[in-house]
Amino acid sequence: MNKIKLLLLVFLALTLSCGFKVVDQSTVSNYEIASISTFGEKKINYRLKRILLSNSNESAEKLIVVDLTTKKTRTIKEKNIKNEVTKYQITIRSNVSFKEINSNKSYEIIKTTLGEYNVTDKYSQTLTNEKKLVELLTTSLAEDISESLSSELNAI
Repeated sequence: MNKIKLLLLVFLALTLSCGFKVVDQSTVSNYEIASISTFGEKKINYRLKRILLSNSNESAEKLIVVDLTTKKTRTIKEKNIKNEVTKYQITIRSNVSFKEINSNKSYEIIKTTLGEYNVTDKYSQTLTNEKKLVELLTTSLAEDISESLSSELNAI
């Protein structure tokens, strides 16, 4: 009985004290975006800019300037036996370079997301599928960029 308690105690001690710290969410977005200049896809850049500005903290100590360049490519993913396109793949590549104004440190982040959508009999439905996919990919890309901005700026 004592051996079981001892093994249980050792097991709990080894698994519960893993060394990871909980991230303090109040310090995650400790940057303020002074300006964002965009190049490339206008709709994607507008959405990315809006999300990034909403994630910035106006009372933060670190002031940054962001240059955002995006490129969207659409390629054929699948064709059927009749050589008709049945699926497209969209790749959005974003190159984010940012600079801290106070310390003149520069960083660069390159993020890529991809997804696919089906071609339907109606062209308007195919366009709707593409539009929804681009919105989803842009949102996920913006979240990735925000996390990378925070981790680069908070790195010790």
